[in-house]
Amino acid sequence: AARTLLVHVREFTLDLRELPSAPLLQELSELADKLVADEKLSRLERLFEERSRGISEFARRQKECLRTREAELKDIIDILTKAMTVLDGDNREYNRSILEQGRRLEELAHLDDIRRLKQDLLQEVEQLRHAVREKESRDGAKIDSLAQQVAVLNHELEQARTECERDGLTGVYNRRCFDRYLSELIEKNSAADNDVALLMIDIDDFKRLNDTFGHLAGDSVLAAVARKCRQLIRSEDFMARYGGEEFVIVLTGSSLRNAVKKGRQVCEAVASTRYLLEGSSCRDPLHLSVSIGVSAYARGDTAAALVGRADKAMYLAKAAGKNCVRSENEGE
Repeated sequence: AARTLLVHVREFTLDLRELPSAPLLQELSELADKLVADEKLSRLERLFEERSRGISEFARRQKECLRTREAELKDIIDILTKAMTVLDGDNREYNRSILEQGRRLEELAHLDDIRRLKQDLLQEVEQLRHAVREKESRDGAKIDSLAQQVAVLNHELEQARTECERDGLTGVYNRRCFDRYLSELIEKNSAADNDVALLMIDIDDFKRLNDTFGHLAGDSVLAAVARKCRQLIRSEDFMARYGGEEFVIVLTGSSLRNAVKKGRQVCEAVASTRYLLEGSSCRDPLHLSVSIGVSAYARGDTAAALVGRADKAMYLAKAAGKNCVRSENEGE
């Protein structure tokens, strides 16, 4: 019965751009497999306790995301509806005014007194000009107001899109945005064959730091390393948090050799800086280091292949003593 319930939860899960569902679906699959394999009730209870918080949190975020989308859509419809109603009402009033003046002009055609005809005609022309000026003024004010509302809404939508693409802790792009960016870059590059290199960066001994000084200190380390890396790359380079304590940097127009140089520059900069951790009981500056693996695009590469070689090279750097750089060629 529990396994059937998990299947229903999987089917209910939505795959939204702003809310990646792949990690949750993977967890549900693993939990379902363990339900079949494990027979001890105590172990099953422990498994459910471990996973239930993650499932509840995902459901809460999915509900909030759908609520936000619905509110944004209602705002757009409300603005456009009000604009059409106001403009339509103004146009009807303006049309009635013009028709009334047309009727009076027709009456002027029957006047025999030339002097009175000229006087009344000039008066009607002036009233017509006044009506046109008033209409233009009202329309301009309504259009300006509508433009301001649309600008505010566009800003809010752009802000929401940016927040969905960024890692909330470090400010760099998130994993989902990175996957999309790299796939699109490689698809474009399959014809152009430009240089593209990838740095896979892992903070050394991060788990020990987290366990020793706490999660707030760990968050401070992640943010500090991200800031240091961003100081060393170009505006056109792409940096993202890949997961946990791992970051990736995509260097466009860079050969493998130049990417290795950039990796060494990052290693040296991180290691030579002393870090004060916010929210930590440790008052002394800490030494940090990173291990970096480097790969370069080759014709026919997929995004997964490029990332896989950089990841393998990063583990070679770990095995070599950490705080160093290894390229994909050194693993051959």
